[in-house]
Amino acid sequence: MSWKRPSEPVRELIRQCAQITVNPRAEWLEELDAEVLAASPAIAADPELAAAVSLSNRANLYFWGAANVRDPGAPVPPNTGPEPMSIAREVARRGLTAFTLDAYRVGEAVAWRRLMEIAFELTSDPAELHELLDVCSRSISAFIDGTLAGIATQIDQELDDLTRGTHAERRETVALILDGAPITRKRAEARLGYALTGPHTAAIIWSDDPAGDMGRLDAAAEALGQAARVRPLTILASTATRWVWVPGKSINTVALGSSIESMPDIRVAIGPCAEGIDGFRRSHFDAITTQQMMARLQSPQRVAFFADVELVALITGDTDRATEFVHHALGELEGAGSELQEYVRVFVDEQCNASRAAARLFTHRNTLLRRLARADELLPRPLAERSVNVAVALEVLRWRGK
Repeated sequence: MSWKRPSEPVRELIRQCAQITVNPRAEWLEELDAEVLAASPAIAADPELAAAVSLSNRANLYFWGAANVRDPGAPVPPNTGPEPMSIAREVARRGLTAFTLDAYRVGEAVAWRRLMEIAFELTSDPAELHELLDVCSRSISAFIDGTLAGIATQIDQELDDLTRGTHAERRETVALILDGAPITRKRAEARLGYALTGPHTAAIIWSDDPAGDMGRLDAAAEALGQAARVRPLTILASTATRWVWVPGKSINTVALGSSIESMPDIRVAIGPCAEGIDGFRRSHFDAITTQQMMARLQSPQRVAFFADVELVALITGDTDRATEFVHHALGELEGAGSELQEYVRVFVDEQCNASRAAARLFTHRNTLLRRLARADELLPRPLAERSVNVAVALEVLRWRGK
């Protein structure tokens, strides 16, 4: 593409636009992430990919802006830095390569809308606006084209790597089992080195920090195995995610929690124990549901069991409706603080038995009754009339991030 140097007045306007782009408003970034992720709900539901997409959005915006601050209106080279290359690796490993093109085009459209708004705020001169928008349009398009070409090359390399070695065979075998494909149990067990008879508990282990130490993922998988006193089956689902299965029914949750506490970026979603190949599959999908709920609610919890969150996962499938439900059920109790909410939650959990609830909370029964009376003052309707709704709403709050 031939590239004509812009006039000096327009170069200065491009520099000003780029300076604003390099320091974008928070609501611009939120809009960018929301529209890009809306193009693929499957990606939006995956906390690792969603975080990587968000990082890539910001990296591309900064890359283009910084280049135009340095040399306004000059061609911007492709961004082949760690953020877009991370996206390439992960979507290739998940077989979602078409998303890359869609996402970058959506991001390009959002950025272009914002840039036009900035341009019209900077000048009202028709000739300057025409030249400014023409140069920026060609620049952004060429930048995205070049970046996508680099990503395509990386995807090809990743796909080539994934088709070789034992990792590919194990990942393929698990995919066949999860898809319900006609693979015999003996053949699957031979390829996995894992018995598919008996009970299984599946887990999803992932990192909130794609740039962090991925060795902690494997350490967390080993910690899960130690908590179950068995050797786990671990599958490299992506750079920052491990799929894990342990045979048996018993997991020492205290030991697991202690191990995970030393790994601040690691999270674990655990499915229910279930029997045989069907159980192997079902426990995994329930662990996925648990992971998606934690991501959807931006939960501060580090470890979650499907058995503990099944109802919350169902209720919060539509986050806006869930927020309305919490408001309607709790009223002013929603903002009353976690201590009072915990008193109410435990009281309902103990079938509204004050003595048992007080013992569980290590407090005096009269103290509990005073707290419950205060809660009744804050609730839209008395607790005795709406105890189930209140308990569900409090569970949503317990798992939801602030």
